[in-house]
Amino acid sequence: MRTPLVAGNWKMNTTISGAVALAGEVAAGVEHMAAVDVAVYPPFVALQSVARALHGTRTSVGAQNMHFEESGAFTGEVSPNMLDGVVASVILGHSERRHIFGEPDELVARKVRSAFDHGLTPVFCVGEQLAERESGRTEEVVGRQVGFVVDQISPAEAARMIIAYEPVWAIGTGVNATPDQAEDACAFIRDLIDGSFGQEAAGRARVLYGGSVNTGNWDDITRRENVDGALVGGASLDAPDFVRLVEITRDALPAD
Repeated sequence: MRTPLVAGNWKMNTTISGAVALAGEVAAGVEHMAAVDVAVYPPFVALQSVARALHGTRTSVGAQNMHFEESGAFTGEVSPNMLDGVVASVILGHSERRHIFGEPDELVARKVRSAFDHGLTPVFCVGEQLAERESGRTEEVVGRQVGFVVDQISPAEAARMIIAYEPVWAIGTGVNATPDQAEDACAFIRDLIDGSFGQEAAGRARVLYGGSVNTGNWDDITRRENVDGALVGGASLDAPDFVRLVEITRDALPAD
């Protein structure tokens, strides 16, 4: 059975001291919930401090983005080499990177390839905009986004990858996908991995849901077969709420 993951994307929030305090509260609250993996993704300026604060806990730390090159004249960017020894994973292709900063599918795929090349686990985000959902193009859009990455990775890497389905229309809007919509999209993504790399890779890859996840809507979503956890935005900035999401995830697991 896949171990669920609850990951907190803090985006452009918290100061360094605030990030350390938040990380400490989260780590203390989830320490006894070994059945669920937990990760936080602070802003770049807080990564070193949070990584030190979380050392020895079961809460891991990741980066929110990275460039695919190891070095170069890329003002303001962070390379995979700079993340070495600090984080274990990196969010790539988040809808805000795609739709606010204009990152195309090809660029995101190069970042995924680079993450694997440098020993990082990519948290690869996909999802459709509202007009695409309303016109019945969800599978077309998600299939295209996944397709660019499929061409860059191996079956073993596909099995290690974390894919986050985040419908753009549900991110930060307070409107989340229904449990059926989340399950259908996550199952579709798993089928894409199966079709390209086989059942073993598809069975091991973790597919998360993200998009206005909160303590009121998560229980129904996390119980779906192909939802392996959550990529949480706003609710991850409140330690008790985030810990409660981990608890809900744990309690939804099948009994041994």
